[in-house]
Amino acid sequence: MSHAPSAAGEHKPHVLPIRIYALVWIGLLVLTVVTVKVSYFNLGVLNLIVAMAVATMKASLVVLFFMHLKYESRLFKWLLLAPIITFAVIIGLTFFDIGYR
Repeated sequence: MSHAPSAAGEHKPHVLPIRIYALVWIGLLVLTVVTVKVSYFNLGVLNLIVAMAVATMKASLVVLFFMHLKYESRLFKWLLLAPIITFAVIIGLTFFDIGYR
């Protein structure tokens, strides 16, 4: 299979061993169990914070390993981070607004 060279040099495809995918899958299962177990406790405001933290960890695993972001260039990682930060700011401002109503 031939790959076109990138601007920074020759692009080398990366192939992850099945073991890495299995470990990430197990990590996702563990985090899902954590989400379910935490939902049974009444932590007040912390329920939302814990749920969002676990969801962020799960999304990070998927993006880093299954979508291969871990092996992309630094510029691409920073460009992907910009909309995520913008979204987080918008959600944060929404929670801030709701808190003062």
